[in-house]
Amino acid sequence: MSERINKLTLPIKVDYDHIQGPINAPISIVEYGDYECPYTGMAYPIVKELRRRLGDSICFVFRNFPLNEIHPHAQHAAEAAEAAGGQDKFWQMHDHLFEHQNELEDGHLLEYAKIVGLDTERFKKEISEQVYVPIINKSLKNGIKSGVEGTPTFFLNGVRYEDSWELETLFETIRSVIKKENKN
Repeated sequence: MSERINKLTLPIKVDYDHIQGPINAPISIVEYGDYECPYTGMAYPIVKELRRRLGDSICFVFRNFPLNEIHPHAQHAAEAAEAAGGQDKFWQMHDHLFEHQNELEDGHLLEYAKIVGLDTERFKKEISEQVYVPIINKSLKNGIKSGVEGTPTFFLNGVRYEDSWELETLFETIRSVIKKENKN
């Protein structure tokens, strides 16, 4: 019987990850997510609220993990987010994709590129040339190495979070970790 992996195999890297908050915050949250996954969509406002409540106590990272077999638009949505990241607008696109999760067809993605202020010609070219596919594939592989099987999957300070990700449960877990960190 194989032991389940519960550690993040790739640490947070400034030149690799999309990061909100200070890299040296007492709490790091890495989420592997899928823009079309309804569960990742339900986690989105929870993470936003945690960031609002805890501010600079959290370093939040989102890594793409599109479940292409069950979510036909997940891959292109991830590519759109990465293309936006190439124009320093990852988080604007990330938010817009989750806020319009039921409208992720290619035409919608182009519309969102305009809304978040991207150079749409560059966006279209990069999407058609699949420029960001290798980055997404690397994220998928790193997720699999870390034991990610579905979305959303969270890692708190590098350890897979197995409890409920309802707001208050997650908030209390994070607060208790911060208190422990402050005592050390």
